Order: sequence, then C-alpha cells, then structure tokens
Amino acid sequence: MATEVRMLSASGLLGYSFPEKSLRLGLARGLDMVGVDGGSSDPGPHYLGSGKRVNSKMAMKRDMVLLLKGAVAHKIPMIVGSCGGAGGEPHLQACVEILHEIAREEDFHFKMAVIHSELDKGWLKQRLAAGKIHPLGHAVPLTEPVIDRTERIVGMMGPEPYMKALDGGAQVILAGRSTDPAPWAALAMHHGMPPAPSWYAGKMLECGTGAAVPKGHDCLLATVARDYVEVEPANPERRCTPLSVAIQALHENASPTMHEEPGGILDSTDCRIEAVSDRAVRISGMQWRPQPYTIKLEGAEFAGYSAITFAGTRDPGLIGRLDSFLATVREAVATKAAALSVSPEQYQLVIRLYGVNGVMGEWEPQRDARSHEIGILAEVVAKAQEIANAVIALARVTLLHTDFPGRVCKEGNMAFPFSPSDIERGPVYRFSLRHVVEPDNPLQAFPIEYESV
Repeated sequence: MATEVRMLSASGLLGYSFPEKSLRLGLARGLDMVGVDGGSSDPGPHYLGSGKRVNSKMAMKRDMVLLLKGAVAHKIPMIVGSCGGAGGEPHLQACVEILHEIAREEDFHFKMAVIHSELDKGWLKQRLAAGKIHPLGHAVPLTEPVIDRTERIVGMMGPEPYMKALDGGAQVILAGRSTDPAPWAALAMHHGMPPAPSWYAGKMLECGTGAAVPKGHDCLLATVARDYVEVEPANPERRCTPLSVAIQALHENASPTMHEEPGGILDSTDCRIEAVSDRAVRISGMQWRPQPYTIKLEGAEFAGYSAITFAGTRDPGLIGRLDSFLATVREAVATKAAALSVSPEQYQLVIRLYGVNGVMGEWEPQRDARSHEIGILAEVVAKAQEIANAVIALARVTLLHTDFPGRVCKEGNMAFPFSPSDIERGPVYRFSLRHVVEPDNPLQAFPIEYESV
C-alpha cells in the first residue's frame, strides 16, 4: 500500500489550455496520475440539451495530446471526467473520437475505459415510483412528464466507477458527468488512501490552479497521505498560500466547511491549513462522514427558439425615461405582432439593459445609477423560429424609431454594432431537474466499456 499518492490536474477544464512546461515539470515529480475535469453546468443548460461541446475540438485535442503523451511515457493513468462539457453521451463520444485520432497519429497502445452517465428514462421512472428520487433545495417534486420532456438527463457519478475502471486495468479513463473531485478522489482511494484526504485533494485539484495565485489555467500538484494533503503549482511562477487554498475550499459550496458528495460529507471544520514552503501548503484534520448514497441529476429541456438583437444608445433624453420608453416599445411590438397573427402566448420578449441592471436584474441594489450610454440586448423566445425571427425584427425596428418626449434626433435611436443586426440562435434549453436519486449501489447507473486502443 502506498504511503503517498501524487496527482496532477492540468487546468480548470479540458480545452482551457495550460503551459506545456508546467506539465513537464509536474511529470518530473513522479506522478501517479494526470487528469483534468472536462465539464461543468456553469455554461448553462444549452450544452446538455443540445449535445454540443463547451470547448472546441481543436482546444480539447491539444490538451489531450499533451496529457496522453505524458501518461504513456510515464506509464501512469490519464483520467478525464465530465467529458465534453455536460457529460452526456454525445459529449463523451466526442472525446472518445478525439482520443482515437490521437492514438492513431501517435501510434499509442493502451487499455481504455469509457464510463457512461446519461441515464435511461425508464430506470428513472422506476426509481421515481419507488420513492427514490428527491428534490434538492426549493425544487418541486419530480414527475414523469418532466422526465419525458427532458432532452437529456445525466447523473453525477462519484469515485466508485473510476475505481472499478482502475481495478479493471484501464490506463486511460474517459467518463461522463461526475462530481468534479471524483477522478482524483478515486485514484487516491485506489492506492489505499482514506476518503477524507482523497476527497479534499480532489476538491483542490478540480479547478487546476484555482487554489494558487495568481489564478489562471495551469497545472496543480497534490500529494495525498493518510492524514494530510499538500498542494503546490507545477509552474514556478505561481504559488499556493493558506489563503488561496482556503478560498478554493469555499468554491461552489453552500457551506464553508461541509462538502456534500455522493455517499458522504467532507467535513473541513477542524482543518489546519499551513504553509510548508513559499509555494506549497499542507492541509490536515479533514473528516469523512458517511451518508446514504445519492446521485445528483442534471437535465435540460427544450424551451423554445431564440433570436436576439443588440444595440446601444447614448441619448440622454431617452436614457432619462428608459422605463416609459421600453413600456411603449413593448406595447407597440405586441400590436405589430398581433397584426401578424402572433399572440402574446406564442413568444416572450426579454430586454436586458447593460449600464442599468443587465447583470443583477431585479436584484440590482444601485437603482439610481445611470451611465451616459446603455447597451440594450433584446431576445425573443418563441414556439417557432419563424415567430422568434419576426418578433425580434419588430422589436429592433421599434427600438430604433419609437418617439419620446423631447426627442431631438428624428432618425434612429440606437447604434447597432453588427450587420445583420438580428441573430438567429436556434433551439434554447432550460434546466429541468434539480434532484437526487438513490441507486441500489454506486455503480448501478454508470456502465463501463473497456477497449484496447
């Protein structure tokens, strides 16, 4: 049994790039694994619903080439979690295809495991009927119609499928959606490390040098022992400090000390975070508290067809009466749409004002702040693309030519940066599941395929 396990995270996300020098320096430290998180729900529901990748094939292949070369040369595993962005079957297969290309081009030979995370709707309905699916937070209880209309549903796997693939002799593991720390937690526990430091190391590694300063997309090293974790950036231009590590421990978590994961809670209440050099930090005192095993579900359903237009104004008269001006615009758009036999139930017009409350919306606390210029982003989401295109054209021309008291310019009110000014976005999606499912065991929902590449 190993006394220490040393792992490297290449960056915050596959395709975000990282310095090749950093990987080379990390590999020279005697690694047990190289890996990278491949996805996130941060970019929104479109990628899960549409099956499209978050990052380009060109960018993902560049990162995978470097990682695979390092793994093959040093005879260590390479693991990518949440492949392709959202971790559904199209995203996973896109990464499998890239890896096949690299293997052919470089004449590499290895055993690969592909772990699937897109869930069968029939199985989900069975779990729902058995009372094994529960809402998270303020989500409403799940129903079969929601399952039916959801385009794609994935489960966020824990470390167990990765561990099984490692036990099966896989050197390369490509996995669908998983919790971000799971690949690294799996490798550490595979080598006999306890769950608490293994999970904590995964929490540090999931964002690359998110635990270092200056922040950026770069390689982070973590050494896991039975009672501590040490983290250090591979790049000598960066360093970990107790503060940077403590901040990363807060990342994407409702509690500063309790991190909920499949099968338990990582409790960092009694952690000690201490500098061991000017670039490395040791963390000790973490605890793992087992809980009933659940898998978080993510799903995206079709919301409609979208079209947008973007313009700006710096007319002080218009900016001084924006609310009344936009109310007039909305009323005029509805009247013009009705003339096309388009009812209000067939579309939604959303207007975002950058320079007023475009970021915070109704939560914006600075209600009286006004810029000398305002960016106006108008979007129409409709039941058909033709309707979205027609209504956004009406909104654009109405914004451009609607009169208002004191108007001096008798031509256009707006400056449009693009031609064509109307942009067809196509199908758009919304998240439809925020729930957890209780499986019979941690491997049940995640079949593994092995392949000799």
